[in-house]
Amino acid sequence: MEDKVVATPVSVWAWGLQRWRRMQHWVRDVPVADPVDRRNAPMLQLVSLLLAVLPSAAWCYRALLVDIPWRPGEVTGMVFGLSVSAISALSFVLVRKGRFKAASHALLAVFAATVIPAYLVAGFGGQRFEQPVLAIWMAIAALAVGRTALWLMFLCIAAAFGLGIGVDIGKQGKAVELLGDAAFSMAIFLMIAVVLDRSSVALRESLREARARGDALDVANRRLTEEMAERERTFAQLVQAQKMEAVGRLASGVAHDFGNVLAVAGGYVRSGLHSGNEARMRESLQGVDTAVNRANLLTRRLLSLVRVEEGVEEWFDPGEALKALMPMIRQLMGPGVKVDVTVADDLPPLFFDRMQFDLLVLNVAANADHAMPDGGGFSLRARRDNDRLVLDLADTGVGMEGDVLVHAFEPFFTTKPRGQGSGLGLSVVRDLVQRAGGSVNAESQLGRGTTISLRFADALAELAEVETEER
Repeated sequence: MEDKVVATPVSVWAWGLQRWRRMQHWVRDVPVADPVDRRNAPMLQLVSLLLAVLPSAAWCYRALLVDIPWRPGEVTGMVFGLSVSAISALSFVLVRKGRFKAASHALLAVFAATVIPAYLVAGFGGQRFEQPVLAIWMAIAALAVGRTALWLMFLCIAAAFGLGIGVDIGKQGKAVELLGDAAFSMAIFLMIAVVLDRSSVALRESLREARARGDALDVANRRLTEEMAERERTFAQLVQAQKMEAVGRLASGVAHDFGNVLAVAGGYVRSGLHSGNEARMRESLQGVDTAVNRANLLTRRLLSLVRVEEGVEEWFDPGEALKALMPMIRQLMGPGVKVDVTVADDLPPLFFDRMQFDLLVLNVAANADHAMPDGGGFSLRARRDNDRLVLDLADTGVGMEGDVLVHAFEPFFTTKPRGQGSGLGLSVVRDLVQRAGGSVNAESQLGRGTTISLRFADALAELAEVETEER
């Protein structure tokens, strides 16, 4: 048994709607530069098709289906009508090629060149089948060219009607009846011209206003883009300044570490110089090599911290990163500050810029040290909250009152004496964490210390959500 596919009304409707949308897109997709002409291009294509089809269809109906003898001049009118159909088809092709002005002027020129001779030859009655098409010409003139072309077309039609009525009166002699018929037709076309005139003016004014608003929006968008780029550059400079400030705070500790490294290396060198044993000499050289590696590691850490480069996010183990930061944190703290670091074993991996992670931890630690001039305790606790990494950095310093705490993360806000702080450390910390989708919270009590909690985004969940949306 073969399965039969039955087309339901819904599927037929969906197919037809899809075809209609494709046709709309095809009609609008023309290489016309001017925005007003591009908006009018679908209309001109439709009119060109109608003019190419309707006169031909009307004359076919007259020739094949109407059992009335041909009036004098009707054959000539048919020739003119079919000529217009051919020019209309050419106009459609011109629009598709992007030559909108040429297409519209060609149609109007052909109309002006054919309508008066057609009425002179066939008369007013002989062109009665063509009269509804005249309104389309007026619409083309109003919407595609402008008001002047519209009224020129109306005057051309009025002249054609007058000449055609003169021809009919000369042939039939019914002047009153024919003049009344012509006057009624002229009144109708006059009303059509007035409506088209006001509509075209309103349309062009609205398009002009929309274009002006669009230009204003483009200017505002460019200005906003420039301001955002400038803000990004300022923020990058701010981060770099914070890096340099952190290095400045670490200078004494770094000098101390280098002194220790040099002392160790010097001890091994002296030991090797006074040793006549090859094994002892090798051991001394290995000791010097270890000290040099320690110095290289310290240098690389400093260079990576101050290097000017765009942030690069990567996956890393935050526990290992915090352990590597321990020597630098201890160097930041005064001799009277006890440092306690607790790192949980089940920390989630973190997707963050590694150098910026180091910077924000060092910034909070430096602020804690400044809050404890007489010594105290600093604790760093890294824990897992569901699938998020949370860092709690607490000190037992002087703390902050409520009105100071609300401004703690504002740029350039500081309670330190002039020249001892920029007021940018916590602001940079907040911006770095929030840019990565996290949040920062501060709790403080005057005289009891401050706790800064950094809650990082769940990058794995966000990655899974993005992959689900892409599917």
